[in-house]
Amino acid sequence: MAVISVGVDHEHAPLELLEAVTVPDNEWHKTLAALIALDDLDEVVLVSTCLRTEVYAVIERFHGAVDGITGVLAERGGVELDELASVAAVHFDRGVPSHLFAVAAGLRSVVPGETEVLGQLRRSLERATDEHAAGPELTELFRRAIAAGRRARAETSIARGTTSFAHATVAMAAERLGGLGGRTVVVVGAGQLATGVVEGLLEGRRGRPARVTVVNRTLAAARELAARDSEVVAAAGLDALGDAVKGADLVVSAVEADRPIISAATLADAGHDVLVIDLSVPRTVAHGAAEIPGVTLLDVAHLRDVVETALRERREEIAAAEAVVDTEVLRHLEARRERGAAPLVTALRARLETLRRTALEEGSGELASMTDAQREALDRLTKAIVARIAHDPTVALRASAGTDRGQRLADAARALFDL
Repeated sequence: MAVISVGVDHEHAPLELLEAVTVPDNEWHKTLAALIALDDLDEVVLVSTCLRTEVYAVIERFHGAVDGITGVLAERGGVELDELASVAAVHFDRGVPSHLFAVAAGLRSVVPGETEVLGQLRRSLERATDEHAAGPELTELFRRAIAAGRRARAETSIARGTTSFAHATVAMAAERLGGLGGRTVVVVGAGQLATGVVEGLLEGRRGRPARVTVVNRTLAAARELAARDSEVVAAAGLDALGDAVKGADLVVSAVEADRPIISAATLADAGHDVLVIDLSVPRTVAHGAAEIPGVTLLDVAHLRDVVETALRERREEIAAAEAVVDTEVLRHLEARRERGAAPLVTALRARLETLRRTALEEGSGELASMTDAQREALDRLTKAIVARIAHDPTVALRASAGTDRGQRLADAARALFDL
């Protein structure tokens, strides 16, 4: 049984390709169903965030699985198969936990140590479990990855400072505008990312805005977010976006959609200089907006300067988090090896116990003169002998499970003991 991951991320693929293959909520079931239907996949978990779309799978055949997964993602995104394959990252065997645990620790994020990824991995596993796509192997893998991510943040300082898209966005906006004190801000969206942006704005470390308007399709969700500070934050429906933008110095789009929400015309009507930051993937600000005089349009690709600062501040913490990840990967692999050997070890010990009991039963006539105490002593003695005989084979099978040597030993044990 082998495990692989296949996917694209911000480290290897251009933003346009990431946009294309990102799986929105309303497409999740369909995409996961297409993956489950592949012949070479036994278990599947789909991870799709704004800058990462990956498939983790327990497989039958390596090349067949890779080709099948790549084909599903290419069709989903409407991109050429060769184009996707050229930038896809493929991990196999122990490379899978090494990669996933690093993702969970925030070591593969645009902003090192960001915390949103833990929730994204947890939701991905929950969805796969609900669809009966995740089995025991991937369930254990993801649970250990999430635990490793939590440990990395608890035992190192990787999660201090600018550790999320939201915080990085607020920092970038403050730098571009020369501070946020007294500014008027519009945040489009009311989900986790938008909430983080609003919280970052209200912290006031870079100046406290005079007004923040949360614009969202569902007005109730916008009002719930606005209630965190009703003196500063107001709520509005999407139909009021144009009016809100007219008075804004900063517009942040943090909403999931499959088309632009903020049109070039809306920004052109603002009538003054405005900084627009599009955090959505796919992007939700019309591409032509950047050509409008007075409009400065930034997206996740522009966060790199903020990220580089965060990296310089946390080099030692990143190394410490990597050490935690390495330790957790080794623990996972050891536990996986032991789980792989467990059925064979159990069968071997059961076979030896059967042989012991059979021998005692066959010699029962010769033992008839023994007292109960003597029979109990003999029973304990023969059990101890069997345990000693089984000890070295058990250790060898567990230690080598999952390797070529382990397979040879397993085959030999089955042949020798008729397992």
